[in-house]
Amino acid sequence: MLGRKKKTQNETIPPQPAEPAAEEPPAKKLPEKKGVPTPTRREQEAARKRPLVANDRKEARKRQRQRVAEDRAKMRQAMETGEEKYLPTRDRGPQKRLARDFVDSRTGIGEWLLIIVLVFLFASFIMTEQARTMVAFSLWAVMFAVIVECWWVGRQVRKRIETTFGVGQMEKGIRFYSAMRALQVRRLRLPKPMVSRGEKIR
Repeated sequence: MLGRKKKTQNETIPPQPAEPAAEEPPAKKLPEKKGVPTPTRREQEAARKRPLVANDRKEARKRQRQRVAEDRAKMRQAMETGEEKYLPTRDRGPQKRLARDFVDSRTGIGEWLLIIVLVFLFASFIMTEQARTMVAFSLWAVMFAVIVECWWVGRQVRKRIETTFGVGQMEKGIRFYSAMRALQVRRLRLPKPMVSRGEKIR
């Protein structure tokens, strides 16, 4: 009995089997090719990302140049036809259009100023000193007349704009814009004149 009791005390309790740890679902792997190393996670994520902008800089520059060329072509055509949508900002707007039409409908001294100056410069090489002095005074008189004409053109444009759009509605710089156009040779004006000489402008 003593021996049986002693045996009972010395019995060892069998170890409890440990519960298996919850296994994580295996990550979805990309199909592997034979002879090709398995891509890392970073490489897989980079492959899934799609760039918003094309990586081909050469192709992007080519498209940009093409767009610029198309815009320039439309602008050149607008300079010929007067299409408002594609005109440069400095020439856009109904008041600018009215100013151009008024200047283009008249014949002024200012548009001949450049030609007169060039003729005087070439002729001065063959003139005598007395003739050169007389022509110089005449040239100064022409320039004074041009200044008066530019002031008058700006004033007339302002009157027409106030009549058409209301008093105080004239855009800034219209008078200067009109005067600068009056100084240009008619054939070289841009945008091209849309009215003929002598045409009545409201």
